[in-house]
Amino acid sequence: MAGKKGRQWRSMCKGLVLGTLLTSCMILLYCFSTPQMHLNLPDVPVPYSCAHRPSQLHPKSTTNMSQQTSGQRCTPKVDIMFMKTHKTASSTFLNILFRFGEKHRLKFAFPNSRNDFFYPSVFQRSQVKDYRPGMCFNVICNHMRFNASEVAKLLPLDTSYITILRDPAELFESSFHYFGRLVPFTWKIPGDDKLTEFLRDPNHYFDKEGFNSFYLKNLLFFDFGQDNTLELDDPHVEKGIKLITGRFQLVMLVEHFEESLILLKDALCWEMDDLLFFKLNARKGSTVSKLTPELRARALQWNAIDWKLYQHFNQTFWEKVDAYGRQRMAEDVAELRRRNTEMASVCIEGGQAVEAGSIQETAMQPWQPIGEKSIMGYNLKKNVDKAHRKLCRKMLTPELQYLTELGVNLWITKLWGHVRDIINW
Repeated sequence: MAGKKGRQWRSMCKGLVLGTLLTSCMILLYCFSTPQMHLNLPDVPVPYSCAHRPSQLHPKSTTNMSQQTSGQRCTPKVDIMFMKTHKTASSTFLNILFRFGEKHRLKFAFPNSRNDFFYPSVFQRSQVKDYRPGMCFNVICNHMRFNASEVAKLLPLDTSYITILRDPAELFESSFHYFGRLVPFTWKIPGDDKLTEFLRDPNHYFDKEGFNSFYLKNLLFFDFGQDNTLELDDPHVEKGIKLITGRFQLVMLVEHFEESLILLKDALCWEMDDLLFFKLNARKGSTVSKLTPELRARALQWNAIDWKLYQHFNQTFWEKVDAYGRQRMAEDVAELRRRNTEMASVCIEGGQAVEAGSIQETAMQPWQPIGEKSIMGYNLKKNVDKAHRKLCRKMLTPELQYLTELGVNLWITKLWGHVRDIINW
């Protein structure tokens, strides 16, 4: 009996060691893999616009604020830079953008071999799949660490720059849940409630030089290519916010997602049908830590730069809403919600999201954080009528599967997923 137990323990130890080695190798491969670099890329000017067959983009009657007084007609804008920030409902917006791109046959600037532009390295044009100087792209939208000068050399002059922010306290809670196991300094935090313990004394645990530490301090500011470890009163903080303000025409807010989409529709001359969405990549409620007022205050203090950034764009957001008209906004949001509810009844089995274990199709399984299956997904309704079948499937398709359909080679991401499955993560 003792010999049997000994063999079991040795087997468990070997499995643990193997799992640790495989995991470490895959994390390093995923985070440090670099594309073939093209040195001394010439700065070949890109066209003013990369609109695909402009004659197909028929003008439509508009109530665009800049044009409604003159009664002019506007053409949908198709050259778009979407700065995809982390844990900000950006996967939901990406689905909208993918469908819009397919509708207008747009050319996406995609990464090669994975689903981001070698984040957290700073974006370079050479990271774009099959890039050659002077090429014309309509849309770039995958995760990157923003680099304004390199993006500007890739996209046309008429590009609309869009991004999205989230309340920093809620974002920190989500990021801690989703990325915590990838940040080694969290491994030494004692107890089951690591988030509360960390916020009790963040400086005791935080290592700004530590691997992946950027996920857990001012992540928004970091995503925009800025230094996330600055003190709040450092002049570079205000300078960074001004740079973001000067570059992005619309900064959406997660907490007011429908209002954000209506402002987007107005700014880019889109149709209401272009805005239809289902909430993707959402966590089941039981895994969300409810922040007490004290913990929320601590989270905002710890992410003070993100909080300053958010407050600035929260103010400019409502200025845009006021210019659009509060009553008009309320009516349009109600219309968008009505249409989304109708689509849910047409497309979704049961009418709502389900836990990962209840998703019937592998093609509908969203990517899960390490160690659990907390991200919910959908089942496509059986016998959807022919008129809605294609749209329903696309609206329900998770980000990675949609990227694959659009021709992105995700071999590194998929290999990492297979390793996680092998070691039962």
